[in-house]
Amino acid sequence: MHKLLNYVKELESKIPNQEDYNPEISKSNVGWHIEHILLTNKMILEAVEKSNPADYTWSFKLPRIVVFTMNKIPRGRAKAPKVVVPKTYDEQTLLEHLKIVTLKIQGLENMSSDKYFDHPYFGNLRLNKTIKFLEIHTNHHLEIINDILK
Repeated sequence: MHKLLNYVKELESKIPNQEDYNPEISKSNVGWHIEHILLTNKMILEAVEKSNPADYTWSFKLPRIVVFTMNKIPRGRAKAPKVVVPKTYDEQTLLEHLKIVTLKIQGLENMSSDKYFDHPYFGNLRLNKTIKFLEIHTNHHLEIINDILK
């Protein structure tokens, strides 16, 4: 979980560069990637909080095995669900969302390990796998942000 908090802290340092854009790297600017990460983390963590461990079922998902083994999401392979596609954002809203997500991540320490998130491609992920996914996903977008800023 410390890794995820460190990634979110790193995001904060990128907010001043939110307008930066490099179409050779991404169709979206730095701010879009930051907001996308924050929306994704917030929505997933809220889903975990609300989950009922009795409803958890495991299923084999090859994409989950590949991504979790590689610790990497291949670029340009997946499209963000509409619910986590940023619409509007600015420095103030990014900072507000950053604080909310930080608190939610810190709250994971007190959460039951039986809680889970139902990922659209990877299936149900127990808390530890959800955290791992958030780390992989956040790092994926941080790498894109860093490439935009080079």
